[in-house]
Amino acid sequence: MARILAGRTEEQPLIDPHGRAITYLRVSVTDRCDFRCVYCMAEDMTFLPKTEVLTLEELDRLCSAFVARGVRKLRLTGGEPLVRRNIMSLIEGLSRHLDSGALDELTLTTNGSQLAKYADQLYAAGVRRLNVSLDTLDESRFAAITRWGRLPQVMEGLAAARRAGLAIKINTVALRGVNDAEFDALVRWCGDQGFDLTFIEVMPMGEMGEGVRLDQYMPLSMVRAQLNKSWTLEDTDYDTGGPARYARCRETGGRIGFITPLTHNFCESCNRVRLTCTGTLYMCLGQEDAADLRTPLRADPTDALLMDAVDEAIGRKPKGHDFVIDRRRNGPAVGRHMSVTGG
Repeated sequence: MARILAGRTEEQPLIDPHGRAITYLRVSVTDRCDFRCVYCMAEDMTFLPKTEVLTLEELDRLCSAFVARGVRKLRLTGGEPLVRRNIMSLIEGLSRHLDSGALDELTLTTNGSQLAKYADQLYAAGVRRLNVSLDTLDESRFAAITRWGRLPQVMEGLAAARRAGLAIKINTVALRGVNDAEFDALVRWCGDQGFDLTFIEVMPMGEMGEGVRLDQYMPLSMVRAQLNKSWTLEDTDYDTGGPARYARCRETGGRIGFITPLTHNFCESCNRVRLTCTGTLYMCLGQEDAADLRTPLRADPTDALLMDAVDEAIGRKPKGHDFVIDRRRNGPAVGRHMSVTGG
């Protein structure tokens, strides 16, 4: 029997004003990270006080409320999700929705630094697939991009994830003049490792210094044209529920995805919303409009106020974002850093 909350059944699906069902929730469990990647964070980031961050129990309750309303896929992000203290208790708790069949997938986006420690536990909790952010195979370049990261530590984590049975997709941000000579090497390496690979355009989020992001920006049409010189890419209809469009590389047998928020946005089929570690819900990555879910969550243990707030927020979900990278526009399109919303 469905619970009745404020005149609605708990299982009533979330449909936005454009007729899109919201079935995918990305949840930032922390704004903190052990890296300072140049396109994601400023080096001197100021992090949230712990009092503003939802407890693990509150995160579980929020995620579970969305699952009850039709979300089928949960992705935990950060910052770096695996640096959150006791994070496995949240993941193990959320796995009950996999066991019940209410959730199709529970997964993470990670920088890989903690995978050597957590890979086996993640698999045991029902996680079967990870996205790992990796922009270069060169150790010194890796240190420059991440500022604080060590490539051998990530490689050790990837090896542990493979041994644990986790499927891996490598996420690579295309950075002009930084890693654009490595794309062929990344395709070859991912093919050898059995990893999928997705290229991502730089997104205009957060202040990084004048001209930095524009100088970094490389449209993926150029990336694909470059890859076409060495590889045979055949478009596929493979879909993970996210924004990437995939091709299969005939030579390696691996999949290569392209996430193009600027040159060809993926808004028309958007089924996603993003929840921050403070309980702020962003209906669109590229818009500032947001809803406070922490206040109703803490004010009403029945979840009725929370569900009302969720419905009101989904009713404001825009048709698409307004990302633009252009020298005529001063500053980022969105003021918050990517790490605030979740990667």
